[in-house]
Amino acid sequence: MQATSQKGVPHRVVLVTGAARRIGADIARCLHAAGCDLALHYRSAEDDMAALVDELEQRRAGSVLALRADLAEFDRLPELIARAVGRFGHLDGLVNNASGFRSTPLGHITPADWDELMGANARAPLFLSQAAAPHLRAARGAIVNLVDVYAERPLPGHSVYCMAKAALVMATRALALELGPEVRVNAVAPGAILWPEAPGGGGAAARDGMLARTPLERIGTPMEVAEAVRWLLFDATYCTGQVIAVDGGRLVAG
Repeated sequence: MQATSQKGVPHRVVLVTGAARRIGADIARCLHAAGCDLALHYRSAEDDMAALVDELEQRRAGSVLALRADLAEFDRLPELIARAVGRFGHLDGLVNNASGFRSTPLGHITPADWDELMGANARAPLFLSQAAAPHLRAARGAIVNLVDVYAERPLPGHSVYCMAKAALVMATRALALELGPEVRVNAVAPGAILWPEAPGGGGAAARDGMLARTPLERIGTPMEVAEAVRWLLFDATYCTGQVIAVDGGRLVAG
């Protein structure tokens, strides 16, 4: 059954990948607070996803569908779209948030590194967008990709990750041409929001140095990124093919 608001208008439906933790979870909270029904993808963080679903369902019953999948498995990508539409009846937005991040120092890069990081950061978003496109066209919906300021200015020791995010930036622009005028496609490029959990993210000295070069001199919050995603999905009605940096001015400072 298609969920509706109190006024009888169907809730907007958004699929968010990598939604169990960190920025993805706050994107889910922000969109849910804006009245959306959500299909929330996760790969392995089962406990985190269960807690998030419980939190959101307590606020509005029947509003969340959890979808477990490894985005490296190609057949699971159209399946995610089909299950979201099957549950809620339509699809208004896709947020490609799931990402892979780790160091790949030159001289030690392997084909497996390439396949993993390009797959998570570029291949999966492209094919999810392709599968979602007919539904988003019907709804005159939108896609938001989570990229990175490092797509423009590379991070030493992370060449494959930076290349993958740069590919996603180009996919954002290309899909904006392919899917317009019915579907808008934009991206958010977070700066220092949450310090990386993976090895190679640097220590306190690297973090302090980065903040010293950031005009706003602070780390951003996941909810600030989430609000940019919400704006691009629903309010940025004359904006497509754009990358919005939520970075405290870091790119401006160089």
